Amino acid sequence: MKFTETKIAGSWIVDMELIQDERGFFSRAWCEEEFASYGITNSLSQANISLSKFAGTIRGMHFQNGEYSETKAVRCLRGAVFDVVLDLRPDSPTYCQWSGRELSAENRSMLVVPEGCAHGFQTLCDDSEMYYLMSKPYVEDSHSGVRYDDPAFNICWPLDLSNVSDRDANYPDFKIADR
Repeated sequence: MKFTETKIAGSWIVDMELIQDERGFFSRAWCEEEFASYGITNSLSQANISLSKFAGTIRGMHFQNGEYSETKAVRCLRGAVFDVVLDLRPDSPTYCQWSGRELSAENRSMLVVPEGCAHGFQTLCDDSEMYYLMSKPYVEDSHSGVRYDDPAFNICWPLDLSNVSDRDANYPDFKIADR
């Protein structure tokens, strides 16, 4: 696997190293030791899949608080998305900054979202399917988020919005912490 750090401290793009022959390819998708060598949690608690039917759909920006703050590793299995990590850690050098990257079935890239960061994506085509590895289980009381269009972050989504949940559209304005 090839690890490339994004502009967000502790967030990585992980690309598969394909061993190819006439049959196709083989590649590792997860390696506890290799992820740990980059300071990425090796604890997996839950795996999730989401399907978004329409291009332009936004899901996010989500995170969990407290003891259920999680690291996520996300990959697009079908279609393509513009995937975003947003740093909400007040003590981080990249606080309130975001980084976006296209994840697709074709490029097979994975984005690692560290604890304390929000995650979201916009689908670039219909019927996009995402696969999530989570370090902590989902706990409704710990769930939170920030609005995908909050002016505190100015996330530049590539497409016009076609679909967003009421919850994601109605998070209050983010208040930037004094540092």
